[in-house]
Amino acid sequence: MKSRFSRMSLSWSAYLVLSIAIIGSVAQADDATGVAYRTVAIDDVEIFYREAGNPEHPTVLLLHGFPTSSHMFRDLITELADDFHLVAPDYPGYGFSSMPTVDEFDYSFDNMASIIEKFIDEIGLDRYSLYLMDYGAPIGFRIATRRPDRVEALIVQNGNAYVEGIDNNFWEPIREYWKDRDAINKGLDNPWWKNVKAAYKQPQMSNDDALRFLLTLGATKWQYTNGVKNVESVSPDTWAHVQPLLDREGNQEIQLQMFYSYGTNPPLYPAWQAYFREYQPPTLIVWGENDEIFPAAGAEPYKRDLKDLEYYLLDTGHFALETHGQEIADLMRDFLNRKVASPPLAAN
Repeated sequence: MKSRFSRMSLSWSAYLVLSIAIIGSVAQADDATGVAYRTVAIDDVEIFYREAGNPEHPTVLLLHGFPTSSHMFRDLITELADDFHLVAPDYPGYGFSSMPTVDEFDYSFDNMASIIEKFIDEIGLDRYSLYLMDYGAPIGFRIATRRPDRVEALIVQNGNAYVEGIDNNFWEPIREYWKDRDAINKGLDNPWWKNVKAAYKQPQMSNDDALRFLLTLGATKWQYTNGVKNVESVSPDTWAHVQPLLDREGNQEIQLQMFYSYGTNPPLYPAWQAYFREYQPPTLIVWGENDEIFPAAGAEPYKRDLKDLEYYLLDTGHFALETHGQEIADLMRDFLNRKVASPPLAAN
């Protein structure tokens, strides 16, 4: 028994030495990419964020969409960390940030923008480019219009600022929901939503029930795969990360509140467009043109207001980073190096 215990102790010691060596090598690998996973308290809410790269390099603030989190930027961050400083927060109720209930926290786009502004100040970002996707667009455009001097450039990926982007079948019952949260079958008789009603066998479906469909696993998979040429190229790690977070008790109510709050965004479109015209931030559009949520009709109007615009429609769907991540990273690297890289020092 004693000799066997001695052999076990020796093996355990060897295991510890090996583990420390492995951890050290992993830490070196993390240092090489500059990836860190952090939290910071903002208004008593813990905000999780991913950060990578040298803070002395140009900063890109990455603002995620629905129903995902900073997880959507996981590969883009490591791809660009050698040249740029990247920061990607999770909003309250999303990803690994705190999830107070709807009775404890104001789940609105106004408040989300306020939280992210405070986050920007807390971690000390003075100048940055904004990557805006889906929900990230109305959050980021609020910030940009309030702090235009801090924004160096915009990267817009399936993020809307024009009524053309929500004038489609997908948005019809959501627009009705903004008018009346108790609406029954309003905007649900178009081809997109008829399929949902048929699947649920509810010819007079409430708008609330219809929007709850968007929180199911089937709808989450659809968001990631619709419009994608090769569905097998989309990793199931995406919905395997997102869906358990959507399924948390109380999270459906959060998402419904955010659907409702989205109605506060269209009235601000004229102000955002005025910001484009006045400040002319250099802008890169990288848009999944097969997206049925924010179709290419929402990308086209940016050309009206922005002069320094580079415009790419990609043959993919809503979550373009999942299928065209390398292409988007290459376009961003080239664009940001030309538009926001530090100018050369003046000659003595």
